[in-house]
Amino acid sequence: MPRSPARSGRCQYYLAQSLDGYLAERDGGLDWLLRFDGEGEIDASAATDGAYDRFFADVGALAMGSATYEFILGSESGSWPYAGTPSWVFTARELPLPEGADVNFARGPVGSPYAEMTKAAGERNVWIVGGGDLAMQFADADLLDELHVTIVPVVLGEGVPTFSGRLRQRLRLTGTRAFRNGMVELRYDFVR
Repeated sequence: MPRSPARSGRCQYYLAQSLDGYLAERDGGLDWLLRFDGEGEIDASAATDGAYDRFFADVGALAMGSATYEFILGSESGSWPYAGTPSWVFTARELPLPEGADVNFARGPVGSPYAEMTKAAGERNVWIVGGGDLAMQFADADLLDELHVTIVPVVLGEGVPTFSGRLRQRLRLTGTRAFRNGMVELRYDFVR
C-alpha cells in the first residue's frame, strides 16, 4: 500500500523526459530540453508554470548519480544550484566538491545512506534528481514513493532511458497537469 500523500518525507523521482522515454541524449546532452522553448536556456519554473518551484519548496535532501553531478558542476552558471540542501552523490570515483555545497559522496547500495538522507530531509522530501540507473536502484530497494515525470514533446530516438530496467512495482496515477508550452506532467505513486 502506498504511503499517504499527506505524509511528509517521501522519496520522489522528479524528472523531465522526451516523449519516447529518454532523460538525455546518448552522450548525456540536454540541449533538447534546455533549449526546448527557444534559443535561451529553459527556466524550469517558467516552463512548468511554477510547478518546479512548488515541488522544490518541499525538498529537504537530494540524491544523484555522478553523471548528473558532473553535468551540474559543468553548467554555465558555475555555482551550486542547491545551496542549503544536503545532497548525496552516488559514485565510485573521486569528484570535486563545490565551495559552500553540502555534498556527501556515497558508495555502494543506495539503502545504506538512505536513513541519513531522510533524517537530513526532516519533514520534507528526498528528491532523486537524475540518473535512470540511480532511480532504478532506489526502486529495486523499494525506497521510491512517487514518480513525477514531465513529458517534453521531443522525440530523441535514442539516449539515456528514464529507468535502466523494468520496475517491479505497480504505479498508480495520482495526477496530471498540462503546461502552456505543451509539456505534460504525470504523477504516480509506487504501489506496495
